[in-house]
Amino acid sequence: SDSSDSGLYQLQQEAPRPKRITCPQEVSTGKSVFHGLISRERADELLAGTEGAYLIRESQRQPGTYTLALRFGGQTLNYRLFYDGKHFVGEKRFESVHDLVTDGLITLYIETKAAEYIAKMTTNPIYQHLGYTSLLRDKITHRLNRTRSERKKVTFQQDEKISPSPLSRRTTIKDGPEKHCNYEKIHNFKVHTFRGPHWCEYCANFMWGLIAQGVRCSDCGLNVHKQCSKLVPSDCQPDLRRIKKVFSCDLTTLVKAHNTPRPMVLDMCIKEIEHRGLKSEGLYRVSGFTEHIEDVRLAFDRDGEKADISANMYPDINIIAGALKLYLRDLPISVITYDVYSKFIQAAKITDPDSRLEAVHDGLLQLPPAHYETLRYLMTHLKRVTMYEKDNYMNSENLGIVFGPTLMRPPDQNTLATLNDMRYQKLIVQLLIEHEDILF
Repeated sequence: SDSSDSGLYQLQQEAPRPKRITCPQEVSTGKSVFHGLISRERADELLAGTEGAYLIRESQRQPGTYTLALRFGGQTLNYRLFYDGKHFVGEKRFESVHDLVTDGLITLYIETKAAEYIAKMTTNPIYQHLGYTSLLRDKITHRLNRTRSERKKVTFQQDEKISPSPLSRRTTIKDGPEKHCNYEKIHNFKVHTFRGPHWCEYCANFMWGLIAQGVRCSDCGLNVHKQCSKLVPSDCQPDLRRIKKVFSCDLTTLVKAHNTPRPMVLDMCIKEIEHRGLKSEGLYRVSGFTEHIEDVRLAFDRDGEKADISANMYPDINIIAGALKLYLRDLPISVITYDVYSKFIQAAKITDPDSRLEAVHDGLLQLPPAHYETLRYLMTHLKRVTMYEKDNYMNSENLGIVFGPTLMRPPDQNTLATLNDMRYQKLIVQLLIEHEDILF
C-alpha cells in the first residue's frame, strides 16, 4: 500500500473495527464480553473467521487474571488484561476495553502493513526544512545567529612573563548592553492524546491511534511521535503562554521564554538592592518579613518584569533580598547543577590555592550557559556587596554561609552528607566572590 504521509492516515481508516463476541449465557447485567473460565481453544473457535473480534476470558493458567483474546491477521492473539481504574495491556490506559481494542487494531494494522515505512520514517525529517522550526527561525533569527561569546579561558599557574600574578589582576566588570544568548534547551515532552487527526511535526507522518498518539512539549507545544521525540534537537523555544510561573520554573526555560540572558528576578532584585541597599546592615543575612517576600513572589509570577518592587511598595530592602534568595532556592535545578555539584565539593577540598581555583574554574565551564551567566552576574553583585563591608558587615565568608546551600544542593538529599558539605559549599561561594574577576 502507498505509505506516504497521508498513507498512514488512510491505513488507520482501513484498520479492522472491533467486534464484541458476547457470552451466550445471560449474566445479570445482560450480554457480556466476559466469558469466564474458557480455554484458549474455545476462545479461538468463538473468534474464528471474524477479523477484529474480541472477548475477555479468565486465564486457565493463572486463575484470577484476565486475558483479552483478539482476532487479527487470521489468528487469535492473547494479551494479559489489567485494570487500575482504567484498562490496559501496555502503557496506554483506556476508559473502556472497546477503546483499547480499537486502538490496538489500528496499531497492529498499521505496524503490519507499513512496518518497513515506519522503520524508515524518522530518517528523512522535514523538521529542519519547514513547519515549526522555520516559523521560529523567522521570529528569532536575530537571536539564533548570535552565538554566545567565548568564555574567558584562564590559567592560574604563575607565569614569569606576567608581572602582577593573575590572582591579583583586577579586570573591570563590563556591564555593557546585554547580548541575548542563544541557550540550548531540551524539549519537555509529555504523552498526549490528540483530538482529531494530527501529523508529526518532525517527520510529517500521521500520528496513529485512538489515544496517546504521540508526545507534546509542554514548554513550546511541539507535537511529535514518541519515537521521533528522541531525535528532535535541543531547540525548544518556550512559549510564554505555556510558562505559568516565574518562581519554581526551570532557569533555562524561563530565560528562553522571556528572551533574556538571565532571569528577570535576578536583574530586578539586584538593581533594586544596589540602588538602595548596599549599606544595609546584615544584607542577605537578616530575613525580611515572610508574608511580604511571598507577595513579591506572587507579583513576579503574575506580572513578570512589570512587577513593582520599588521602595514605595517594599521599603524594607531585606524583603527584596529575601525574594532573590527564595527564587534561587526554589529553582527545580539549582544554579550549580546536580551533575557538577560533586566536582565543586572536590575542588573545595584541594589545599593548594592555585590548583583549587583551577578546579573551580573547570567546574564553572561545565555549567549550562544560562546557569553560568546567572552565577557570574550574582557573584559580580556580591563582590560589590563586600565592598561596603564597613556598613553592612557582610564579607565574602558571611555571604558564603548564606548563599552556599542556596546555590548548590547535593543530588541525594542525605542529611548527613549535606551537613558535611556545608563548609565546602560556603568555601566555594566565598572563592567565587573573592575571585569573580578572574573566574568568570
